Amino acid sequence: MGSGKTTSFDIAHLAGVSQATVSRALRNSPLVNPETRERIKKIAREQNYRVDRNAAGLRSQRSNTLALLLFQDPTSDDSQINPFFLSMLGNITRCAADQQYDVLVSFQQLTDDWLYDYEVSNRADGIILLGYGNYGNIADKLQGLREEGAHFVIWGVTTPELEGHAVGCQNVQGGEMATRHLLDLGRKRIAFLGGASDDCPEFKRRFDGYCRALRSAALPVRPELHYEADNQETSGFEAVRGLLDSGEPFDGIVAASDLIAIGAMKSLRKAGIEIPGDVSVVGFDDIPAASYATPSLTTVRQDTRAAADALVKNLLAMIEGEQVESCLLPMKLAIRGSCGGRQA
Repeated sequence: MGSGKTTSFDIAHLAGVSQATVSRALRNSPLVNPETRERIKKIAREQNYRVDRNAAGLRSQRSNTLALLLFQDPTSDDSQINPFFLSMLGNITRCAADQQYDVLVSFQQLTDDWLYDYEVSNRADGIILLGYGNYGNIADKLQGLREEGAHFVIWGVTTPELEGHAVGCQNVQGGEMATRHLLDLGRKRIAFLGGASDDCPEFKRRFDGYCRALRSAALPVRPELHYEADNQETSGFEAVRGLLDSGEPFDGIVAASDLIAIGAMKSLRKAGIEIPGDVSVVGFDDIPAASYATPSLTTVRQDTRAAADALVKNLLAMIEGEQVESCLLPMKLAIRGSCGGRQA
């Protein structure tokens, strides 16, 4: 190792692991299996390695910065940011600034070790996660963060495993609200566009609300009127084309997101179907483009300001060592032209 002082990077090299794994092993993290943990400790003893308490003290100091990590979404432009999150990003920055915190923005895919790259390295005091793509691909990572005691909050996913770390909206009630509105307009054969699996938990809950509203109206849930769709305009366009090709009659659409709904309306217009005369459409999120669509889109509005407030408030409380509970925010229906209403 030469005559210089042994570092954690030296230990990592000898053990054939990453520096982050060495750091975790020496802190007895359960994320490092016992055999690897003991091997690292043995090498550390042999090299007379000691944790630098001054450096550890520096890491414990506050950076007064929050890391905001965005999921890279396929988008029609080059931003790769879900337009719903653009509004939330601005509100999070404002909320953090009100508490004398800066916000460091990055994409989730740029790092494999969020805890080390942000908290342990003292770049940020906590992490806010917006978006996740396929939830099955990130669930274990979130559980690992929780087990390591990371300070983090995530938008949208509200599961028992993430209690205290999640902020979301009442998606079941939102899906029910959208469907009830179409039922009140006299629509009887209402299609749902969006996923309904555990890999997309928010869409699944919106689908559950859709089913609840239909059953409350003594109407069947028709599998032939459910089309899978990702959170993209092109996916909504193709889903409606599939519906039309199937020959199944439908007079209403509940889309799991505004992007899906906007794509669906483009497909309907291309087929010569009038909105809302022949088919009424409801989206979800109330992104800026919803009010500028043709016709303007009726949608379930999520309050991005309240969402940002809750995310920042809960994360800062967590950083202070306080007990935090997950929360669900209420939603409102913005009735517009796609259901025959005026601009809202």
